[in-house]
Amino acid sequence: MHWECEWEHGSTRHFTYLLHSSSFIHLFTVLSFLLQTNAIKTSKYNFFTFLPLNLFEQFQRIANAYFLFLLVLQVIPAISSLSWFTTVVPLVLVLTVTAAKDATDDIVSAICNLCMIFFPRVSADLLLLSSSEPLNLVYIETAELDGETNLKVRQALPVTGDLGDDIEKLADFNGEVRCEPPNNRLDRFTGTLTYAGQKYPLDNEKILLRGCTLRNTEWCFGLVLFGGPETKLMQNCGKSTFKRTSIDRLMNVLVLCIFGFLAIMCTILAIGNFFWEMNEGSQFTVFLPRQEGKDAKFSAFLTFWSYVIILNTVVPISLYVSVEIIRLGNSFYIDWDRKMYFARNDTPAEARTTTLNEELGQIKYVFSDKTGTLTQNIMTFNKCSINGKSYGKKHSFLYTVDFSFNPLADPRFMFHDHALVEAVKLENPEVHAFFRLLALCHTVMAEEKTEGELLYQAQSPDEGALVTAARNFGFVFRSRTPESVSIMEMGQQRSYELLAILDFNNVRKRMSVIVRSPEGKLSLYCKGADTIIYERLHQSCSKLMDEFAGEGLRTLALAYKDLDEDYFSQWKQRHHEASTTLDDREDKLDQLYEEIEKDLLLLGATAIEDKLQDGVPHTIEQLSKADVKIWVLTGDKQETAENIGYSCNLLREEMNEVFIISGNSPEDAYALEHSMELEFLRTACMCKAVICCRVTPLQKAQVVELVKKYKQAVTLAIGDGANDVSMIKAAHIGVGISGQEGMQAVLSSDYSFAQFRFLQRLLLVHGRWSYLRMCKFLRYFFYKNFTFTFVHFWYAFFCGFSAQTVYDEWFITLYNLMYTALPVLGMSLFDQDVNDLWSFQHPQLYMPGQLNLYFSKKAFFKCALHSCYSSLVIFFIPYLAMNDTVRDDGKDVADYQSFALLTQTCLMFAVSIQLGFEMAYWTAVNTFFILGSLAMYFAVTFTMYSNGMFLMLPSAFPFIGTARNSLNQPNIWLTILLTSILCVLPVVTYRFLMIQLCPTINDRVIFKVRQAKAAPPPLPRRARIRRTSSRRSGYAFSHAQGYGDLVTSGRFLRRPAVSRSSGFAHTGRTTTGFSPMGRSAGYSPTGRPQNVKVNDVEVTSLQMYRTMDHTL
Repeated sequence: MHWECEWEHGSTRHFTYLLHSSSFIHLFTVLSFLLQTNAIKTSKYNFFTFLPLNLFEQFQRIANAYFLFLLVLQVIPAISSLSWFTTVVPLVLVLTVTAAKDATDDIVSAICNLCMIFFPRVSADLLLLSSSEPLNLVYIETAELDGETNLKVRQALPVTGDLGDDIEKLADFNGEVRCEPPNNRLDRFTGTLTYAGQKYPLDNEKILLRGCTLRNTEWCFGLVLFGGPETKLMQNCGKSTFKRTSIDRLMNVLVLCIFGFLAIMCTILAIGNFFWEMNEGSQFTVFLPRQEGKDAKFSAFLTFWSYVIILNTVVPISLYVSVEIIRLGNSFYIDWDRKMYFARNDTPAEARTTTLNEELGQIKYVFSDKTGTLTQNIMTFNKCSINGKSYGKKHSFLYTVDFSFNPLADPRFMFHDHALVEAVKLENPEVHAFFRLLALCHTVMAEEKTEGELLYQAQSPDEGALVTAARNFGFVFRSRTPESVSIMEMGQQRSYELLAILDFNNVRKRMSVIVRSPEGKLSLYCKGADTIIYERLHQSCSKLMDEFAGEGLRTLALAYKDLDEDYFSQWKQRHHEASTTLDDREDKLDQLYEEIEKDLLLLGATAIEDKLQDGVPHTIEQLSKADVKIWVLTGDKQETAENIGYSCNLLREEMNEVFIISGNSPEDAYALEHSMELEFLRTACMCKAVICCRVTPLQKAQVVELVKKYKQAVTLAIGDGANDVSMIKAAHIGVGISGQEGMQAVLSSDYSFAQFRFLQRLLLVHGRWSYLRMCKFLRYFFYKNFTFTFVHFWYAFFCGFSAQTVYDEWFITLYNLMYTALPVLGMSLFDQDVNDLWSFQHPQLYMPGQLNLYFSKKAFFKCALHSCYSSLVIFFIPYLAMNDTVRDDGKDVADYQSFALLTQTCLMFAVSIQLGFEMAYWTAVNTFFILGSLAMYFAVTFTMYSNGMFLMLPSAFPFIGTARNSLNQPNIWLTILLTSILCVLPVVTYRFLMIQLCPTINDRVIFKVRQAKAAPPPLPRRARIRRTSSRRSGYAFSHAQGYGDLVTSGRFLRRPAVSRSSGFAHTGRTTTGFSPMGRSAGYSPTGRPQNVKVNDVEVTSLQMYRTMDHTL
């Protein structure tokens, strides 16, 4: 067998190799063995590269590189006054913890990728040659590519499909494939196959892309077109932008400031050493002679580097590890939150990243999609207009229509206007033509395993709802072949010859089919967005469709035209020529489609309702109270956008002017151009609510980037479909909703859940708590480390600037790792100012995070001043208390070791008490951590200062007996008490005055909580009030590029159709236990039976209100 694959730009590949496996798993193995270029690498490390690569990455962090530099300094005896372990132990611990986390993440990723080989998943981009199914069909699922879970069909060309699984025939087949070069377009493929002088067009419907999964297919053969990094899946796997929080960015600035401050302190102390050596040092040269060439200047130089080592704790190395632990813990809270669990779909909330939790507490702008995000994306056929007459009127909504005359009707479908059924039974020609169009003009796949048990697979909920409506009104779509569509028309089986499908795409916003009836009549049926159809016919139905739009319904226009046989034959030939060209194939086909889709006659219009999700109005109201600006970015028409805004409380009746941006009008399209974007942003920011309609996915991302660029505010984007991915990636935080449009948005998001209403809990509870905890942690962490370090600075003035440490070396080593680590982590994981119910009752508690009030440069410098004061107290109170002091037995107590022990003990009590004042929510864990840390300090201190430790390692444990000799003196404990009181007294005074004079929103709410002394009652749910305004919304055609070429080239029908009855029973509804096709009163595109009983199906909100109106 010989294949030649040539790209458009001229480079050629030759394949003299055949995939000859009877199972697809074997195909994967052979392919990996023979085509080395198909190998890809998704893991970052391997066994040999892990250590050097990981260390290289970790030392790119400034703090780690700084401590490595300190370690080098410490091995120089002339500089270091500290033992090596004071730096090595913290550094090794930090590197080990981070390396373990990185290794775990990489191993998990590798395991997930290895698990993929156990599924029948395509491993390269293949041209389908043949398959085990009838008509050489292959059923695939593309959830890994586009997030869509509904089955799709691919079919081999007849010229290759006839080869079947005959290895000899496949080996003897010679052909040439010319195709486009590797690219990232998942929705298109352009190529041709030349065989025996005949050229055959290749498109996306004949290609199996890497990542798609085989379903219901025993085997298939394929030709590798692209492998490894050249596959379309890997071409789309660009590097994702690494998102950092505003606190991270602030920390980078502060760390640089800390480095500068450290250099200033070391310079001051080095200058002090120089003058001390000049004035006082000469007096010691008699018994401590200087080495030759080492004068005061050189001593000051060495002193500078010595103090760089001693004061290194001003740059806390353990800060980063602690931050990661806190973020991980707060992520688990989101994953474990049962109140964000959606039981209907068994979908919990998921924090897909651990680095952005505190950013959730600072959101200022929320950009939301509409369909599937604010609405349920469950479509209900609600109204229609046929020949100028509207069906589904208000006064007809008391009783549902009885479809018992139709044994093939979906029992879950509901309609409320009996006049439409009567018109069908009376054989009204316009009504019959209307439903005939719905039964023929689509790309739905039907599966009928047993008589009457129909299961539909539709690309979109809209299309499924329309075909189901036609089914219930007597025009039942039963099956299709590549050349025909079989429907049951009022009990009579009819087969229409399918001549062409003019498929839907996002530009055309319509689809058409050309069919020949059993009587030989040639017709074109078209359905699409109302604005698109209007351009091709007169405006006879515009008023009615505007009425539908004003009621919040998705509108589609239906039209048709009869075709001339001669004209169609000539058009068909040009269509074939255009479909086999490699240059501008899509443009040429579009021109042909435009040519034939003219002078259409309007049949009518459909109106489909997409219900709001539960809790959307209340969620938007809560977020608005929290001063979160909500912008809705949707591709629907203006009436839709405006009136859905009213439905979900984004717009209100009292708003005098409504500012809506339409992306498809020329004047508004210019708003995102560079010269106009700033004016657009100023105008939009003056509005209480902004809704952008008719926007493309790219324009959604542009709007988000615009706000990020000029407003310097934290943004969040939330959506549920593949068209929201660009917006989700552009925002600071992306939230994906796992809804009816697959998992593409979820896979690209930072956080995911099932319902929009969970957003308020994510922000007002988890986000606010995470931000509050992180800010408290940073303030306290800098306070305790600055206080610890500044004591060294003051001590330098009393030790001749000799770089002697004021603490024991073991205390320096264990201070951040053991003595103060758990208490601050306990506060950062469990603290909360008020509980979740109070957070919902007072959304204004969210505002301080938007203004960066809890941690900023100003708060950092306040923390530094507080540390400076505390260090002065901790150093000078013990110093003055021990000066000229004796023990009870008259012995001197003012030695260096006793002073070091007293100072570090005062420090431990001061920072522990300060932590107690920081905590607003005491738990048993927090209490245990604080008291346990003090107990641990004393236990370790008495152990290290014991005789046994000294006898084992005299040089490492020189403080023998210091603890037991000092801590048994009353004056020592009085000094500790006095120091602790003086350290916290200014804090208590300042907070008391601020609460009395300038209370914050937090202070006022906490006061209410203390007055209530109990949890507040559950929040009252707002009653949804039906608006009297006729302006609600109007929708455009919701669909994706469909199966047009696939259908006409012969690819549906897995099995021969079962025998069908030819008539309708006119008494009673069928009792055949067939599974209804998903949600017809709420259609699911997957066609899978839902986990609800038929009798439990909810009526639409519009139906419910109108029923209430009549009962009242």
